[in-house]
Amino acid sequence: MLFSSSSKQLLQQSLGFRTRTTFVRRSRFSGFPPVALGRRLVARAREMGSKRLFSDSSNWDVPAVVEDERRRKSRAVAAERLDLQGGAGKKGDTLKDKGILESITDEPWRIEGMTVQELRTTLRNIGIPAKGRKMDLVSALRNYVKEMMDGDCSKAKEENHLFGFTSPAGRDHCLDPSSDVNGLPRSKKRTKQVPHGKIDSPLVVQQEVQSIVKSKISRELTLGHEKVMEEVSIEEVGVKLDQDEPWIRLTHKKPQKHWVAYNPRTMRRPPLAENGNCMRLLSWNVNGLRSLLKNPGFCALELAQRENIDVLCIQETKLQEKDIEVMKNLLEGYSNSFWTCSVSKLGYSGTAVISRVKPLLVTYGLGIPDHDSEGRLVTAEFDSFYLLCSYVPNSGDGLKRLPYRISEWDPSLGRYMKELEKSKPVILTGDLNCAHQEIDIYNPAGNKRSAGFTIEERQSFEANFLSKGFVDTFRRQHPHAVGYTYWGYRHGGRKTNKGWRLDYFLVSESIAGDIHDSYILPDVTGSDHCPVGLVLKL
Repeated sequence: MLFSSSSKQLLQQSLGFRTRTTFVRRSRFSGFPPVALGRRLVARAREMGSKRLFSDSSNWDVPAVVEDERRRKSRAVAAERLDLQGGAGKKGDTLKDKGILESITDEPWRIEGMTVQELRTTLRNIGIPAKGRKMDLVSALRNYVKEMMDGDCSKAKEENHLFGFTSPAGRDHCLDPSSDVNGLPRSKKRTKQVPHGKIDSPLVVQQEVQSIVKSKISRELTLGHEKVMEEVSIEEVGVKLDQDEPWIRLTHKKPQKHWVAYNPRTMRRPPLAENGNCMRLLSWNVNGLRSLLKNPGFCALELAQRENIDVLCIQETKLQEKDIEVMKNLLEGYSNSFWTCSVSKLGYSGTAVISRVKPLLVTYGLGIPDHDSEGRLVTAEFDSFYLLCSYVPNSGDGLKRLPYRISEWDPSLGRYMKELEKSKPVILTGDLNCAHQEIDIYNPAGNKRSAGFTIEERQSFEANFLSKGFVDTFRRQHPHAVGYTYWGYRHGGRKTNKGWRLDYFLVSESIAGDIHDSYILPDVTGSDHCPVGLVLKL
């Protein structure tokens, strides 16, 4: 049956259809996926105000169709994911690559060294939301591995049922601290860091970690335009570690795949037997000794007893010669103390060696007047080695002292050490004011012309010390560990672990094999530096 053009229009209008022009407009959206089509139509509707894209007689409800399509696809994706993982109710290891689980189960500290992509892939494979910052992903995977090892996953699932928590795929999972109660990623708003305080001994902290305590905390969630307070069950100890031990997270602007964060609780070597013949040395830039001693949370004797040290080397005491008599009894039981102060600039620099073992001989400076007026070096001779406590000059603002540092001080100190080495091995410790490699500084690219990381200082460090046969003991023991010893006050770098490694123990190659442990104590506060330690078997 044939109709004229006007008859077709009348027929279309009587049936509730619009004119040909309307169909042309609708064809602009052809080829779009259903969800994208829905968004496009909604946007178009908003542009048109009260106008409708379709006549009132049209029975095609676009939002409903789009929503049904979205739900259908979500169910398909969820079903596919469950098939890949072996079903929603399957117990045991759900990782696609079981070798990854075995590796991080045997050595959990490797989790911090995983890349963001590896973390996300692993978390997705075990059915845990993989969104958020790296620290959130690490925390989520660490908790999952611990629950798998402890057999607590089923208990966590029961708690999830109690609070109504389910995974996005419809499969119950252990509570993930990197997501909120709906399985969505936490807000990107950073939580306020708890001020850094005194940390208990490694043994006490380890016992706390083994004893997981569940607590209720209030957290603000945004639902639509309303803010409500939700109570969420979390692991209190895990939060404590994240806040009070920021160094256990790998923090670096250019991390390499094989780098890991230095964690003294897990990476220090076990102590030697009490009757073992050894020397335990500790070095610390205190950034003003009188100021440190006024800190109510600090006790020098407690630190010495905790680490059971034989010798304490300190730098940047900022003392004058009139203060030395009072400081000689700083540590009870350490009756041998030797101090040197700056005479060219009062209240500046200064070094000291405090020992419970009496040295054979003690000297001060390099024997060069141009270098010895700032109290930067104390040399103590013991039976089997020379110990040098040094505070290397900083190149200063604008690198004003860079020429003096690299052309005079470093070469003179290097020659002095080689001369001593002719009779005994040498140990150099202290604030050497140089981050030798990119692994030793949080932001290498942004500090290429900063004092302590210039190419000139790093080359001088290599040429005058390492190339002459002296070994960086920490880097020898931990070639891929990111551990810092200095955090600037200016930007609160200690709370976020954005620091530098400036403090060292360098030893003669002849005794490098006798080093039992070379470590960092980032939990000790009171200065912008933290102590570094060395255990030498005699």
